[in-house]
Amino acid sequence: MTDIRRLIPRTDAVLADPDFTAPLTKLGRARVKAAVNEAQRLAREGVIAPGDVPATALAALSWAGPRRVVNATGVLLHTNLGRAPLPAAAVEALAVAAGATDVELDLATGRRGRRGRTALAALAAAVPAAGGVHLVNNNAAALVLAATAFAGGREIVISRGEMVEIGDGFRLPDLLVSTGARLREVGTTNRTSVDDYAAAIGPDTGFVLKVHPSNYRIEGFTGTPGIAELAGVCREAGLPLVADAGSGLLRPEPLLPGEPDAATWLKEGADLVTASGDKLLGGPQCGLILGRADLVERLRRHPLARALRVDKLTLAALEATLAALAASTATSATGGHPVTDALHADPVRLRRRARALAARLTDAGIPAHAVDSEATAGGGSAPGVTLASAAVALDAALAGPLREGDPAVLGRVEHGRCLLDLRTVAEPGDDELFAAVVAACG
Repeated sequence: MTDIRRLIPRTDAVLADPDFTAPLTKLGRARVKAAVNEAQRLAREGVIAPGDVPATALAALSWAGPRRVVNATGVLLHTNLGRAPLPAAAVEALAVAAGATDVELDLATGRRGRRGRTALAALAAAVPAAGGVHLVNNNAAALVLAATAFAGGREIVISRGEMVEIGDGFRLPDLLVSTGARLREVGTTNRTSVDDYAAAIGPDTGFVLKVHPSNYRIEGFTGTPGIAELAGVCREAGLPLVADAGSGLLRPEPLLPGEPDAATWLKEGADLVTASGDKLLGGPQCGLILGRADLVERLRRHPLARALRVDKLTLAALEATLAALAASTATSATGGHPVTDALHADPVRLRRRARALAARLTDAGIPAHAVDSEATAGGGSAPGVTLASAAVALDAALAGPLREGDPAVLGRVEHGRCLLDLRTVAEPGDDELFAAVVAACG
């Protein structure tokens, strides 16, 4: 009887196979060899046939690194999928910035220039109400920097109803206290008045913090003062009002009437507004700090700012995103800014696309039909707000094979069906979606 181990191909023979040339070049010999060794182990244990070692190793290597996913969930800013998809212009800017770039060089003089000056200028132009602008890693970093600079060893006055958990178990109170600041909670979970803030302010107060509870709603007997009311209290006390807007809207969005925007809050009197760059702004992950020039400069020059600074790739992507957003807003055209395009997609056109895709799949022998759907902003933005959409309904059993395809397709399982919501799929992607479903059924 032949020992099955003798039939298992040698490592050097597998690596010499021309099919392994590209993986070796892309991933390196150590990683490819490890995949081959794992496939050989499976063959020794009888899990796979000896002749399947090369194919098994190649299959494992094909999943290496981040995989492209088609977002058909109907959630515009899906946190598990990296939130905002970048505009094509931002992707191109990343390619340029990947090499040598003038991130801290003034090419006209040959001397050192301010880091990211063109990106900061673009951000300042997008929010004229801001006297100064600065960028850090993310919105949490913006709050950490403000707490450290303005309230280290002092108090931050904050409403109990705004002591939020920001995701993955991280809680805003813990984040702020980690800087050495103390929290002075005011009001109750559902109601806080402007007098509550005024009564809490004292000699130890560093600043007042207003947090937009972006990922939940409290309904019923509720109340909280607006920015203008709080700004008046802070001016009388000579204290900064720091407002965490969260979702990254720079100006009002009619489709999301309850979502705060930086321009409005600054005009209403907030001294600093912080927000995320990878949410409704539609850019890379970063934290925006907008507001009074003197306060922004204090934060920019604080020693911690160095540890929180963004890299050249983020600066390049943000600048291109702001340009794409401005162009999209000015022309009302689609195709330049994915988040804006998805947010403003025409429901009538979405239904037409869903019917056409369902008909193609049915003709291919795959049961499918078009249904009305409801999409959401996601990313903690606009809780409770839904957007009329359309989806293709498939057998729920296809959800797994679609996730495991190439590209992976992520829909949502609802009422025993796998729904592919087209609001989060750009129209040119319909053909790819059709091919992915056919492959999943193969």
